[in-house]
Order: sequence, then structure tokens, then C-alpha cells
Amino acid sequence: MAMLVWLALSILNGTMTSTFFRHSFFYEDPRYIMFIYMVINDAVQLTLVTGLYVVSYAFSKILVSACCPFIMTAVLTTRSTPLILAGMAIERYISICFPLHYGYMCTVQRTIWIIGVILVLSIAPPLTDLFITLAKEPASFFESFIFCDHSLLFRDRSIYYKNCAFDSVYFSFVFLSLLYTYFKIMLTARAASTDLVSVKKARNTVLLHGVQLLLCMLAFVVPSMQTPLIHLFPQYGLEIRYINFLLVYIIPRFMSPMIYGVRDEKFRIYWIRYLLHMVKRVKTTEYLPQQPK
Repeated sequence: MAMLVWLALSILNGTMTSTFFRHSFFYEDPRYIMFIYMVINDAVQLTLVTGLYVVSYAFSKILVSACCPFIMTAVLTTRSTPLILAGMAIERYISICFPLHYGYMCTVQRTIWIIGVILVLSIAPPLTDLFITLAKEPASFFESFIFCDHSLLFRDRSIYYKNCAFDSVYFSFVFLSLLYTYFKIMLTARAASTDLVSVKKARNTVLLHGVQLLLCMLAFVVPSMQTPLIHLFPQYGLEIRYINFLLVYIIPRFMSPMIYGVRDEKFRIYWIRYLLHMVKRVKTTEYLPQQPK
């Protein structure tokens, strides 16, 4: 089931990414650049997490030095998502509240810079986790075998407290950004006499980003609840892990394509056109006469 869900989402994300790169005018719109960055980020995260999920059942324990890059990349992509949501919400806020300044404030170059800042902020926690572990753990630890999990890999207590402090500031910033942009767009919607449709769509988009943020926060809350639940109900250990896997990693990954890929009229037209083209190619290939050997 995990592999089937991964395959379905990978096909969905793959077709959206192909649609973006097939049309150059999407490259010139900061909105779609941020969107495709989120799609690629989610695809990488889902692939890593699904791979770790399957490996944990197939091999149970793997080498620490092999586990480390997987966990660090998974943490990087997990922490990137809320920051991308904040960036996309601010873009919608500027588009609705400052339409005359949008072309100056939201440029492709600035969007690339924002993506770079997001990557730096997202890589900082796992990098510091690694440095603390290198300083505190003996060299033999990296040659041992463990169940590939963040808490078992970066097990020093100072890492836990450091991440709690970071997450408090991190989520507070993202939450306040979404809250501010939502209410500003709401006020603009009340005052606007024209183009109410685009204002309402922007408001609903930011609201959906808030729902996404809540789902993303599950990635930081649910794992800490998983171990006590397994201790209480050891006979349902596999079921608890699978339900947590669905809640934390699968359901939030469905939200990103739906918000822009389906709700955005411009992208939806080209995406559906690409899907129909792919289906037509598959059918044509099936009915082509085979060459004699």
C-alpha cells in the first residue's frame, strides 16, 4: 500500500513538473516557480520517507553512516515545506494588496533568492544535529547498525532541546505570516469593488495553506506520540506506524498539487492537456503494429 500511494503521487507530481518545464511562460511567474519548487520538494521527501519506511520493515536496522544522509535530507525537505507555504502566502498578499507594485516586488531573481534562503534555513537544523553528534558520539557509533530514525540517530538530549527551541520560533513565524496575509486579504476583499473573484481565490488559497501548515506540524508532533502508543499497544505496532505514516507524510503531500495544480485555472488547462497527450501517446503505442522479427 505504501508503494502504491508513493507511485500514484509520484506520477501526479511528475506530470505537473513536466507541464511546468514544457512551457517557458511558467518560468517567468514567481507564483509557479514557488509552486513547482514545493512539488519537487514534496516528491523528494515522499520518496525518501517511503524508502526509509520500506527499508525499516525489510532490514530493520541499517548502518548509521548510511542512515545519516537519508535522515538529514528528509528533515531538510520536511522543514522546507512550511517556509515555502509562507513564501507563497506572501506572494498572494502582494498580488492582491499591492497589485501596482507586484511586478517590481515579485521578480524571478528575488524568487530564486527566497528559495536559497529557504534551503539555508532548512539545512541548518540537520547540520547542527550532525555536528553535535560528531562531537558527542564515538567514531564506532557510525559503524554500528540502528533502526533508521531521527531520535535514534541524533540521540543526544541537547539536540532535542535545540530543535524544540528552533521549531517554536520557526512555526510561530510561519503561522503569523499566514495569519497576517489572510486577514489583510480579507480586508482587501471587503474594500474591493472589482475583481472580487481573484481576491476570494487568494483568500481561500492562504486558508488552505493554513490547513497545510497544521498537517505539516503533525510531522513534529506525531513521532513523539508514536513510541508511547507502541509501548501501550505492542500488538498493533505495525498498524500504529502505518497510520502515522499516512497522517504525517501522505495526506499533506496530496494538498500541494490540489491547491495549485487543480484550483489554478491557467495551470489546470495545460496540465490536463499534457495528461490527454500522454494518454493518447500510450494508446497509439499500444495499437501500433509490431514489426516482424
